Amino acid sequence: MDSGQLIGIIVGIVVVLAIVAVAVMISRKRKVAADRNRAAEMREQAKADEFAAREREAKAARAEADAKEAELQAERLREEARGRQEEAEKVRSGAQEQLRKADELDPDVVTSERDRATAEDAAVRGNPRTDPATGGPVSGAPAHTDPVHTDPIPGEQRSREDVPRTDTAQDPDTNPREGNPRNL
Repeated sequence: MDSGQLIGIIVGIVVVLAIVAVAVMISRKRKVAADRNRAAEMREQAKADEFAAREREAKAARAEADAKEAELQAERLREEARGRQEEAEKVRSGAQEQLRKADELDPDVVTSERDRATAEDAAVRGNPRTDPATGGPVSGAPAHTDPVHTDPIPGEQRSREDVPRTDTAQDPDTNPREGNPRNL
């Protein structure tokens, strides 16, 4: 081989090496630029995620505050409901007391106290041999064994339909006058 050919091969190898070196450097620059771009995108995404996380935290804090406010409102409503319930109970007991007093005054309604008095009166009237002084049977007379009614539970009121009528005597004041029917 000749020295001219040898120089040509060496120059060819140097040129190929130079081209490869330039290609590697360009490739590295592109990779570095791509890495920089990817890093910048990742930073932007991280910032967006951080912003979204803060926004979600703010929403969670608002939801927590709303929940606490709702709990306070619910507690206020419970207290108001308790107050209204107590007020209703007071009104109801007042109304029941007023009805009880009205029933005590009304001769057509039989209350438990009047039941006992009526039963005792009926027992006394039903037995012709009753001692007026004691209200009991006269000596030697058999005691009245048929009860007029059973004793009601204390405080219990019975309607007129539940109690047998004891005022069946006809006197002029008990008959309804014409045009003025008697309310029973």
